[in-house]
Amino acid sequence: SATIKIIAFNCSVKKLHSQHIFTTVNKRYINNLLNGLQYRFDSTVRNPYHKLKLSRLEVMALKHSTAGKLRQTRLLNATVYHTDPKEFLFGLKEIFIDKIYEQHLSESPMIIDCGANIGLSIIYFKNAYPNANIVAFEPDEKNFALLQKNIDAFTFVNVILHQSAVWISNDPLQFSVTGTMGSSIVTQPNGSNTVTVQGFRLKDLLTKKIDFLKIDIEGAEYAVLKDIASALHWVQNLFIEYHGLFAQNKELIEMLGIIEANGFQFYIKEAASVYDHPFTMHKVSPNGFDVQLNIFCMRASLVK
Repeated sequence: SATIKIIAFNCSVKKLHSQHIFTTVNKRYINNLLNGLQYRFDSTVRNPYHKLKLSRLEVMALKHSTAGKLRQTRLLNATVYHTDPKEFLFGLKEIFIDKIYEQHLSESPMIIDCGANIGLSIIYFKNAYPNANIVAFEPDEKNFALLQKNIDAFTFVNVILHQSAVWISNDPLQFSVTGTMGSSIVTQPNGSNTVTVQGFRLKDLLTKKIDFLKIDIEGAEYAVLKDIASALHWVQNLFIEYHGLFAQNKELIEMLGIIEANGFQFYIKEAASVYDHPFTMHKVSPNGFDVQLNIFCMRASLVK
């Protein structure tokens, strides 16, 4: 009868539909499986540094080298000098491979680099914007020597280097020298690694348009951001690497308030995974900070 035919037809449709769903689920499962395998292959076998013309053998040699010895590595047709191979590889990946500072700037941007370390960020900026004007700060004597050496190796022009610590005044400061990315201002001398360095008030530079301001100053960012708050209207894009303790969470909230009040949109990523399991973490931070964040601040009109 017609009723039986309709029922049979509906059953057939349902069967086909279920088979289609099953096939779709299978395809998704297989795709996810393949993507996972590809990711594992890329992360363990593939060499992401090949983009910088570093062979897997060179990368492995750097990974297994100890810090302290002056080394040379070819980068973008010039020689880069460094003494900490692991930090060097980390900087290359973060800046040139992951492109943490990639953005759309004018043809001849004005850039201020606070915490230039050995100069990898400057090399990236000048490669992306050859006509950029850059003012950079690095207070650590050993880092600054490498910074100067690297800038000279690339024969960059319109780059001004200051061996000073970005701060809220131009007064001398106590500074912990490590020769690494972790050198920082200290409030109390803490041994033979503490030296006196010249402070530089960042606010004094913010008197005209700044296309990009990078602040990576190992814990001094809160004080400096508060000091420059009234001058942030000169800044188009702002990057802050925040370093703090749980006891300083109110300072982080205040910083985000200053950023928002000055018309920036912001996006936050973890700069370093301090605690793998925050709910069961140890009481002492393994690297001196409880929170390390990359805070990207941009004007809505510049987001593309």
